[in-house]
Amino acid sequence: MACLIVQEQGKRVQFELQEGENLIGRHPDSALAIVKPSVSGRHAMIHAKDGSFMIEDVGSRNGTYVNQERITEQVRLKHNDMVQFGDAVARFENLAELPTPADALTADEVDPAIMGDISLEDDDATITGEVGVTARFGVLDVNPEAKLKAVLEISQSLAGTADVNAMLPKILDSLFSVFHYADRGCILLKDEKGEMVPRAMRYRQEGEDASVRLSRTIVNKVLTDKAGILSADASTDSAFDGSASIADLKIRSMMCVPLLGLDGEPTGVLSIDSQNPLGQFTKDDLDILLTVAGQAALSYESVRLMQSHAEKQKQDNELKIAQTVQRALLPDELPTAEGYEFFASYDAAQAVGGDYYDCFDLGDGKICLSFGDVAGKGVPGALIMSRMSSCVQSTLRHVQDVVGAINAINDHMCDMSVEGRFVTYVLAFVDTKNHTVELSNAGHMAPAIRRADGTVETCDEELTGTPIGVLEDYPYESEVRELKPGDMVVFFTDGVDEAMNYEDELYGGERLLEFIKNGSSNAAELGKTLLADVRRHANGRPQNDDITIMTFGRNPVS
Repeated sequence: MACLIVQEQGKRVQFELQEGENLIGRHPDSALAIVKPSVSGRHAMIHAKDGSFMIEDVGSRNGTYVNQERITEQVRLKHNDMVQFGDAVARFENLAELPTPADALTADEVDPAIMGDISLEDDDATITGEVGVTARFGVLDVNPEAKLKAVLEISQSLAGTADVNAMLPKILDSLFSVFHYADRGCILLKDEKGEMVPRAMRYRQEGEDASVRLSRTIVNKVLTDKAGILSADASTDSAFDGSASIADLKIRSMMCVPLLGLDGEPTGVLSIDSQNPLGQFTKDDLDILLTVAGQAALSYESVRLMQSHAEKQKQDNELKIAQTVQRALLPDELPTAEGYEFFASYDAAQAVGGDYYDCFDLGDGKICLSFGDVAGKGVPGALIMSRMSSCVQSTLRHVQDVVGAINAINDHMCDMSVEGRFVTYVLAFVDTKNHTVELSNAGHMAPAIRRADGTVETCDEELTGTPIGVLEDYPYESEVRELKPGDMVVFFTDGVDEAMNYEDELYGGERLLEFIKNGSSNAAELGKTLLADVRRHANGRPQNDDITIMTFGRNPVS
């Protein structure tokens, strides 16, 4: 049986279609008489033949529409099509087109959690349904043809889309092609604060109010239960009594489903509604919408992951550039002086780091050693490190004594200091003519000095001042140590003695001094073997801080 269901004077009137020609119009002699001013006397004709129903406009004044599109020639009607004659709205029903799957589930095979709860009231009561999301695509045995078609349509429309802002409207466009009675659609997603905010809207009719007002009750229920809900006539549904947003928007039927992320948690909701009194959504519609929402959520997650990957690649490329720039701030080669040897190594815990060293010739047999550790690592530490490097280079061009230079460096860094960012620092002048080293320590670990006889001593910790960038006009002091043949000096950052293995055991200061005591008398070999010993202790555990080592001293007497 096929029929047209028309809303007239607040009542639904059903017109059964007969074999042959069925005239529709305002004239009393019409087979389907619709008494409305916008309907012409002879408005449209439905031709019924062998179970097929073709509709055509027969010269009406206000046009005939099928699923919101005006027809200019014969169009075949399909079950649940929406038909308009002027402003009169009807729904075409053809029960012969309803799917009857041969392999339908029996009652014993149906999971009650999948079916949800459906409450039926009196004859004119609405149907409110709720369907739990037990799988990404729901129950494919329920109307599988419609589900597959919907998934294919949305997959094709979203193919190649790599922008979330461009993808979301396409999802709604696909929904409107699947649900002909949908008047409005909206997608809400969670922001950084976890609040639901509208990200895409769609209106079938132009000139609709562009504001979005959804029932908080509905949204919260969908998010909490992780289930799709349906109201066949939301304006009279007792489940939503007192919901002003539904009454204000004159919603006659609505569906709202969650968008679930890969972790199974809702990342947003998808809602569509209809103002057409005849365009009520059904339980099957809700099940299809859940299927589409599953595909939409997967597409959203894929695009979001693609964007995240692209942003990560961009950040990685920028970090590679920053790494190149930072490496350029370190000396390409160390100075050479007869009877002396210098070595330095730098290993950042991340792409860039906050450790710093420099070594350059001051002339007249003097060599400047600049060595520091910025509070913090990664990009913030690297930024402070680059400023420190520039400050040292510019200062040492004009100041040729250790105390004056470190005071000037500290004052400059204090002038442009960043809260919580300071530098522990050692500045040393090696006099290769008089064989001395003058050091000034600004809050750094005391350098170790290994004498030719195998004894190890550290610099005077009482002369250690505050880190660079903490107190302006701090009066730093220096000390002078004599360097005899075979004497070796070792600078290191806390990434060395605080290196940790998987048993949470620190490398430790005692082990460091013991290694220096028994280490090579060659500066390069001592530095390399010390780094190797630290790695050996860590036993594969990733370093959690930058590791920088500098060794220098007089060569032993042949």
